[in-house]
Amino acid sequence: MKLQQLRYLVEVAQAGLNVSQAAENLHTSQPGISKQIRLLEEELGVDVFVRNGKRIVGITEPGMRIVKMAQNVLLEAKNLREAGREFSHESAGSLTIATTHTQARYVLPNIIHQFAQRYPLVKLVLHQGNPIDVSEEVVAGKADIAIATEGMDQFADLCVLPCYQWNRCLVVKPNHPLLAEKKLTLKKLAEYPLITYDFSFTGRSKINQAFEREELTPNVVLTALDADVIKTYVELDMGVGIIAAMAYDKERDSGLRAIDVSHLFENSTTRIGIRRGAFLRQYTYDFIELFAPQLTPDIVREAIVKELDED
Repeated sequence: MKLQQLRYLVEVAQAGLNVSQAAENLHTSQPGISKQIRLLEEELGVDVFVRNGKRIVGITEPGMRIVKMAQNVLLEAKNLREAGREFSHESAGSLTIATTHTQARYVLPNIIHQFAQRYPLVKLVLHQGNPIDVSEEVVAGKADIAIATEGMDQFADLCVLPCYQWNRCLVVKPNHPLLAEKKLTLKKLAEYPLITYDFSFTGRSKINQAFEREELTPNVVLTALDADVIKTYVELDMGVGIIAAMAYDKERDSGLRAIDVSHLFENSTTRIGIRRGAFLRQYTYDFIELFAPQLTPDIVREAIVKELDED
């Protein structure tokens, strides 16, 4: 049994049983992957995948458990490599952060700048996606940490730690009638065409819940994946936009005006997700503490150990 065989097995499962896609992801050949998986199944004495001719169409019940165990073996192998690097090259390595556009654009630049100055030999990689995408990247071992607001609680393999709370603002064109409102209400807001985040992004569920509690149906004319797109369409006078308050800058967004709507919506919490059982380099702990000062290395280590003990 070889680690490479386990890697092929896991990649095929993560690629939605698409062997061609798995081969492309691993920079190898499709026949090579198929052959190695067959050899592994023969050694194990059980079929991991369900096949229709040569095509993989499903995962057997024992196969699901085997894929899970293979993921754990690969994680431990990665932990061994990282432990070796930690002791031989404490300040060099790589750190892959999977996060959403809002975090990458408006929160992380200053943190990453500070980190890069402290660890100039660490290669930083930033992957952007929706909360489910970034969570899956960490679970699959393709990223070290995930930073997002939604979605991470759906993944049992993630240790999820709260970082900070935030709320929203409404962006409108100058001289918009809503600027004259002394205290904006959801009922009044529902009278206008609304541009906001896509359903899977950045606290959108809090917006939906607020309107539902008031038994109101917002007139959502456009949804977008990031605040920059929302602001662009507000400037085109297609509607008013709800964005994270951190995404509005008075000088940069001089063509828009912001209205605080934190009284209309519940706070959202940005969280960090870490693969349970992962070995974190010291510089990863330092990055987390830069991002959320209350998450000291000891607190993060204790949280990961506690998650494992509760399994």
